[in-house]
Amino acid sequence: MTKVFKNEQEVIDDLPDGAVVMLGGFGLCGIPENCIRALVAKGTKDLTCISNNAGVDDFGIGLMLQRRQVRKMIASYVGENAEFERQLLSGELEVELIPQGTLATRCLAAGYGMPAIFTPAGVGTEVGMGKEVRNFNGKDYLMEYAFEADYALVKAWKGDTAGNLVYRETARNFNPLMAMAAKITIAEVEELVPAGELDPDHIHTPGIYVHRIFQGRDYEKRIEQRTVRKKESNV
Repeated sequence: MTKVFKNEQEVIDDLPDGAVVMLGGFGLCGIPENCIRALVAKGTKDLTCISNNAGVDDFGIGLMLQRRQVRKMIASYVGENAEFERQLLSGELEVELIPQGTLATRCLAAGYGMPAIFTPAGVGTEVGMGKEVRNFNGKDYLMEYAFEADYALVKAWKGDTAGNLVYRETARNFNPLMAMAAKITIAEVEELVPAGELDPDHIHTPGIYVHRIFQGRDYEKRIEQRTVRKKESNV
């Protein structure tokens, strides 16, 4: 069966209400913006979203938050989204904030078929409340369960028709981990090439993990926080 789909509408057509969805990206870098746009247009709701962050008010996951499509947000950092803050404080949105390393490792555990991990992050804090603690070599560790996601939506620079993916620079971020971790992985790529065209030594995610792939369009190269330096005077 071919893994190649025509567009973002076709590739997420069967993603149901109430699904648990991983979304790759870090800030606005490497996010599956075509898939997000399609979910917004489709109106899919009651989603549990696992992502490093919640986008910004008018881009990324922020677009789904505006339309009340997200029931629960599992994330590490959410400080750039005023609508997220409003929904959190009003009780409209269920939120689980976890350390970034724990988020990454719970994705990794799911991809490796491990049911749980032990981490020192969060021991003795609110993060660890109600969780099992074990002591190894005199140090306490929290037990954290691997994520159980229905779909992973990831973004890559290049991909081939067999599902092999290559990410570009920091846009790699959470995408390879999440591509391994869900029951169905959907990849959008800036350029889709025939199988065999990618250098095997440069492939970051093998096609065995990818179930669906399509070539995206109209990508916005946004800068989340623009910082500029004052022009130096020649005087």
